[in-house]
Amino acid sequence: MDGIRANGLAALQAYGGAGNAKSALETGNQLGGGSGVDAIGQRDSFADLVSGAIKSVEAKGVETQMQSQAVVAGEGNLVDVVTAIAETEVALETMVSVRDKVIAAYEEIMRMPI
Repeated sequence: MDGIRANGLAALQAYGGAGNAKSALETGNQLGGGSGVDAIGQRDSFADLVSGAIKSVEAKGVETQMQSQAVVAGEGNLVDVVTAIAETEVALETMVSVRDKVIAAYEEIMRMPI
């Protein structure tokens, strides 16, 4: 599973490094729920950013489930379902990767001498 996460992150970094930094940034903003700055210029709290990312991934999962049900009912397009599943998988893998980095940073801080 770690290899899959590493591949997804490497793909996102390669995509951003290939001259498509704007698209990679937009993908990151979709996962994080925005740029971190609200309408009046104040920064969102870390909890708000995490909550937005979780809600975004959850919404992608619900959308994928609805498209899957439409295909089963004979009303949807199989290509759209496969695309939605891939997008949801990338979003979830990215969120898990960020979680792992946050935990590693926390553990590093806890090991620092006082």
